[in-house]
Amino acid sequence: MNSNAGHGHHEAPAPTATAVHPHSHAHAHAHAHTPAHGSGSGADPGTDIDWDVMGPLLEQDAELSSTQYEEAARWIAALPTAPQVRRVLDIGSGPGVVSCLLADVFPEAEVVAVDATPALLERARNRARRLGVIERFDTREAELPRDVDRLGQADLVWAGNSLHHMGDQRAALASFAGLLTPGGTVALVEGGLPTRRLPRDIGIGRPGLEARMEAAAAERFDRMRAELPDTKRETEDWSALLAAVGLAPQGTRSFLLDLPAPLSRAARDHAVASMAREREVFGELLTAEDDAVLERLLDPDDPQGLHHRPDVYLLTARTVHLGRREA
Repeated sequence: MNSNAGHGHHEAPAPTATAVHPHSHAHAHAHAHTPAHGSGSGADPGTDIDWDVMGPLLEQDAELSSTQYEEAARWIAALPTAPQVRRVLDIGSGPGVVSCLLADVFPEAEVVAVDATPALLERARNRARRLGVIERFDTREAELPRDVDRLGQADLVWAGNSLHHMGDQRAALASFAGLLTPGGTVALVEGGLPTRRLPRDIGIGRPGLEARMEAAAAERFDRMRAELPDTKRETEDWSALLAAVGLAPQGTRSFLLDLPAPLSRAARDHAVASMAREREVFGELLTAEDDAVLERLLDPDDPQGLHHRPDVYLLTARTVHLGRREA
């Protein structure tokens, strides 16, 4: 499945549809428009993507968001209707950060990381090995939804910012529902809030830069959706869509990532890398004035840039929608 993602809201394009999650997700902003969990370019998975560069970016994004994903997974595990989880499919796993987290939260389960990009699956295996969960960990290279029948049944199907990289989202979600064991759950990570990193007025350029970047990202996301094979417009009422494919909605919750200024070095580096990625992916949709401001923000020698500003922060929310197959 070719798409453009990152495991969150609309992120800058990530490289292959199941290449990015959120989860790894590439960061929300970047997602909708970058080639990274998926590729917004509509090209074949991995086309023109330097995975030695993109892989670490996806991992960094997911690691920064790990508390959100862990809270979501523990919410699922604690539900009165929670199934006994023996097998988990992480659809669009990217480099496996969330896959390994799911292995930790569900210690009796085999976790299968599913992605279209071999380089990211290799990162996932290496991570599972480092974290000591490799005995319960597997990977599956698959183009979705085409290869869904090769994935086998699961008690939990986690789809982190991967569904929106599939042209016919209803049909894809129905295929995920078809993988569930009786009582099993689909966890759909879609929506939430775009990531903000800067105040409205940063003292250079016209105030509201990130709001205009969000508008450009939304336009890029619409283009990505329009270019997908068999694309169909779908009202983004995810709980209603879960019900439409025969699942019983089990609730929706949003999970906050709130890293106030001053940021740690890792979080600041991620803010720089993600904004650079967004400029690369949809910068042509911005004005020359905004592009000039971005150039300054990304300049490591500019005292007004992201490398030095004391007011850079990270604030976002990811939303999880649950649907259960009746036993």
